[in-house]
Amino acid sequence: MKTLKDVISLKFKTSESEGVIFHGEGQQGDYITLELKKAKLVLNLNLGSNQLGSIFGHTSVTTGSLLDDHHWHSIIIERHGRNINLTLDRHMQHFRTNGEFDYLDLDYEITFGGMPFSGKPSSNSRKNFKGCMESINYNGNNITDLAKRKKLEPSNVGNLSFSCVEPHTVPVFFNATSYLEVPGRPSQDLFSVSFLFRTWNPSGLLLFSNFADDLGNVEIDINEGKVSVHINVTQAKKNRIDISS
Repeated sequence: MKTLKDVISLKFKTSESEGVIFHGEGQQGDYITLELKKAKLVLNLNLGSNQLGSIFGHTSVTTGSLLDDHHWHSIIIERHGRNINLTLDRHMQHFRTNGEFDYLDLDYEITFGGMPFSGKPSSNSRKNFKGCMESINYNGNNITDLAKRKKLEPSNVGNLSFSCVEPHTVPVFFNATSYLEVPGRPSQDLFSVSFLFRTWNPSGLLLFSNFADDLGNVEIDINEGKVSVHINVTQAKKNRIDISS
């Protein structure tokens, strides 16, 4: 297709921080790629460059953060020539593409959830999207519905299921005064703990435990955005270990 106007919209949710949501490219060097990078949304767009290098059309825009929270996020891309409105969760960002061309010429296939391996260095380093999408609409075509009814011809549908599996993990929210206390395990010579966390606060206590028989304690905290581990051992010469990352 060669278009002057485009409207692409969809909703997604994922717990992965990387993945290609949508991709299309053409023989003239035009392309559009919407992907997650470091849990941010990145739109790469090129309406055309010339071989002399005087017209450079590549444009990249980043929006949002922490989008790997397994909540639904909505995206709308509205393009009229070089003017783009990129809306993520009702927050709209307006920009103009680089270069001098107005038409997007996508004469290869358009893919959702990944991109075909083209042999280009950019394609093999990108991960496919892992998560759920719904309400995919491309220039008036309801892609989700067409894919479910197998009305997309030609198409290659790989390992899709038309349901959204919820993750097995259960998050716990802590406010400034709440905490969770669990029983320890006496007579164990191994102490092991692992967890995922997310916070806006630069400082706070994550974990604290006393060792039995007054042997000391262990403390994990955030201090000015850095995670620190403090181990106090009362019966050792080097009685305090501090690790920060």
